[in-house]
Amino acid sequence: MKHASVLAAATFVALLGWCSASAAVTPANQAVAEAQDAAAQLRRSMEKLAEAVSADDQVTALTEVIRGYEQGLAALREGLRQASAREAELHDRFEAERARLAGVLGAMSALRQSPETTLLLHPAGALANTRTGMILSDVTPGLRAEAERLQDDLDEISTVRALQSAAADMLGSGLASVQEARRLLASAVTDRSTMPVRFGEAPEELQALRDAAQSLEDFAGGIDRMETDIGPPMDDFEGAQGSLPLPVVGTVLRPYDEQDAAGVRRPGWVIATAPAALVTIPWPATIRYRGPLLDYGNVMIAEPARGYLLIFAGMAQLFGEVGDVLQAGDPVGLMGGSEAPAQEFGAQFVAHAARGGDAGRTETLYLELRKDKETLDPADWFVLNPIVEP
Repeated sequence: MKHASVLAAATFVALLGWCSASAAVTPANQAVAEAQDAAAQLRRSMEKLAEAVSADDQVTALTEVIRGYEQGLAALREGLRQASAREAELHDRFEAERARLAGVLGAMSALRQSPETTLLLHPAGALANTRTGMILSDVTPGLRAEAERLQDDLDEISTVRALQSAAADMLGSGLASVQEARRLLASAVTDRSTMPVRFGEAPEELQALRDAAQSLEDFAGGIDRMETDIGPPMDDFEGAQGSLPLPVVGTVLRPYDEQDAAGVRRPGWVIATAPAALVTIPWPATIRYRGPLLDYGNVMIAEPARGYLLIFAGMAQLFGEVGDVLQAGDPVGLMGGSEAPAQEFGAQFVAHAARGGDAGRTETLYLELRKDKETLDPADWFVLNPIVEP
């Protein structure tokens, strides 16, 4: 399966290279070039899977494989979206100019099929015949230029269709690789024996706090007040304000304190993600809690610095145990949901990319940052980059 997915990726890159080299610079070709870079990133990620399996630190290696794959998908999604938008623009142009273009094509067809001497004959005599020739000599270059423009537009559409078809084939064959990487990661996290431990299994105080909590705010406040035997990581967390990477590839659905359709306001971000997306910690932190809580589903609470708490909610699978000290970029869990079968995955991805927005991103991760008793706007701390769309 690995060899098939790598071969498909290589074929995709070769096809994109041909498209780029065989056509003029157009918006569609620019989108193809971006997709070409994304395809190369996907190929490199899939090729690293075998190396990750034999790595000394499988957790780190597999995390890099999965995150590289997801970043490549995000970049490819954007390239496909731009290409599809260009295709739609050209189709709209054809529809708006259908009658005029039909006349142009008819005139060009007549010029091609009729002998030039016949076209230039005029029953009024030589003078009228000369005038006809002058008119046609003026019109013909314009008709040819119009026909060439139409051909360029058709070439762009052909380029987009080739991109979409190649992407669908490659993604379908590569799906098994990333699914295997996720399975291996879950096992590697469990087996990891080098993780520093700050304190042992969740104490009775933590369980009692969870049972008594009426809200996430109550629970987080209780976590912050708990006595612990060793402090949080000593890195300059406050100095990282404005530069933290987002923990997941996705789209910010609702910013801080924005009301949702049910009228509920939450002091954090709701991020739409693809099924089974990887969630990582953006800063060295100690796990203070992991498990179900109220109606939030699975919750992970990590302490990046004294008085600060990072809260993640909505994951289907959690990694690590209470007391584990995580390094920046370590995995903390996977989102829920499931991808389409391999034979449908590529075509579905291409369709979602063409639609844009949150299409295909069916899972939601809740992200909250707290300092003491106050919540902080993640927009002041995290960087919105090409991985996560605003």
